[in-house]
Amino acid sequence: MNTSMTILYKVHNNLYVNLTNRCPCACTFCLRQSRDTMEESDSLWLSHEPDFNEVKAAFEEFDLEQFNEIVFCGFGEPTERLDLLLQTAEYIKKNWNKKIRINTNGLGNLIQGYDITPKLEGLIDTLSISLNTPNRDRYNELVRSKFGDISYDAMLEFAKNAAKYVPNVIMTTVATTISKEEEALCEKICKELGVTYRIRAWEN
Repeated sequence: MNTSMTILYKVHNNLYVNLTNRCPCACTFCLRQSRDTMEESDSLWLSHEPDFNEVKAAFEEFDLEQFNEIVFCGFGEPTERLDLLLQTAEYIKKNWNKKIRINTNGLGNLIQGYDITPKLEGLIDTLSISLNTPNRDRYNELVRSKFGDISYDAMLEFAKNAAKYVPNVIMTTVATTISKEEEALCEKICKELGVTYRIRAWEN
């Protein structure tokens, strides 16, 4: 394993898994545009994408009993490496039976070219999807997805489908970035999709 790169890192009481730097979006607010580390990590820019043996070796360096949750979230979109994500999730469940969350832009179906949500059943406990705004045009301006105008509706469909297989599906916006009226619209969207709406604290 290349020890100069960060595959696993701690945030509060959770352990985060950094599998890729690839992402189909160039979000205007993305943290990786202004920093290369988190509070308790070295650089999250990967020198190469780790394979399962490298990920497994990284887990062996941590005592997982101290963590509440394992979170797939790094400087890229976790569903870019869906097969490795699922293999790692299965490994975690088998050995520690920890709660597992994916923080995602919700474009996994577009990335993989099919509905990936059934594959999450039994492995993923929580999906946290970045909704960002209730407005399609504003979403396109903020997220700048390589998939273009179809991205917003695909993200909503992903959330709706995921709710059939994942016990806890959350869609998020960031506090202070949209109006109270827009937050109310986001809450309405989430209610119609059958998922939970959450307003996240601003980070910089």
